[in-house]
Amino acid sequence: MQYKATAPNFETRSAFIQTKYQRIKTNSMKQTNHNTAEHPVRIPSLIRYMLVGAGIAFVLISIFLLPVKAHPDWPEFWKIRPMIVVPLAGAGGGAFTYFMSIWGRKGTWQQLIAVLVSVIGYVIALWLGTVVGLDGTLWN
Repeated sequence: MQYKATAPNFETRSAFIQTKYQRIKTNSMKQTNHNTAEHPVRIPSLIRYMLVGAGIAFVLISIFLLPVKAHPDWPEFWKIRPMIVVPLAGAGGGAFTYFMSIWGRKGTWQQLIAVLVSVIGYVIALWLGTVVGLDGTLWN
């Protein structure tokens, strides 16, 4: 079989190269970051979870502290520290709950496990915040 030398078809080759170039250009313009998770962090949702967690913690510590009378050895404004520290811990627990809810979106069992771990994590965060906030006063 003999092969015949033909002049290259520049129009077809040019269209092929332009198509390839367009694909490369389109793919390079996409903002892909291989280090991100499957579900990106949505800041407004994260803030909402943190505010709910801090609000629940503030209500609980307020109910716990309001009927308590100060001991004479305690500082004058002893209630301020737990009123700040416990809601911060509650906000941390709310952030943990948000990240667990992202993980729990994959399936029914993972969602159930995520809810259980979130509740346990929030209670632990609240407990640690209470211990740190009340250290030296009620937690002595």
